[in-house]
Amino acid sequence: MNFSFAPPLVSFDTIDLGDLNQCLTAWEHKMGPLNRPGQEPWAWGLHHNGQLVAVTAASRLPAERVAGWTRDEAFELSRVCAAEPDWCRAALRLWRKTVFPAICRAYGHRWVVSYQDAALHTGNLYRMDGWLRVAYSHSGTDRRSGRSGRDKWIWAWNDDPLERARMKGRQEALS
Repeated sequence: MNFSFAPPLVSFDTIDLGDLNQCLTAWEHKMGPLNRPGQEPWAWGLHHNGQLVAVTAASRLPAERVAGWTRDEAFELSRVCAAEPDWCRAALRLWRKTVFPAICRAYGHRWVVSYQDAALHTGNLYRMDGWLRVAYSHSGTDRRSGRSGRDKWIWAWNDDPLERARMKGRQEALS
């Protein structure tokens, strides 16, 4: 069998907001398209054979403080979604290894957080990638959509193993 590797078999590149939201809608992401007033997310897509199979998006923190971090210290991985579940794990790892450090260098952040709906997901996506579960959150009614609040776990990542160990120690001391 002869394989052609041009164009790339797999690539992970920036995408625009339209492509991100089209995928989030088509793949039925529970939070839907990413439309936060006043900011355009940083979005990336995982392509396989030229087709988008997974997308990620990062945004400013939704509140001034999340799990103790300010907007100067952390940002949010606001969407991870894929055409098939296995692609989520690949996209998250590629994002963490390539995009996270680039955003930190560019903006001075040290941490990223991501919310996991406590009723819909187990958290295995983040747990198996080494993220720390750092807080619990319940959001009130969304003022724009009227949707009722959700129970969420907040997961966090930092590239520094010592920082992660300190955070893990703090979490264990609170348990």
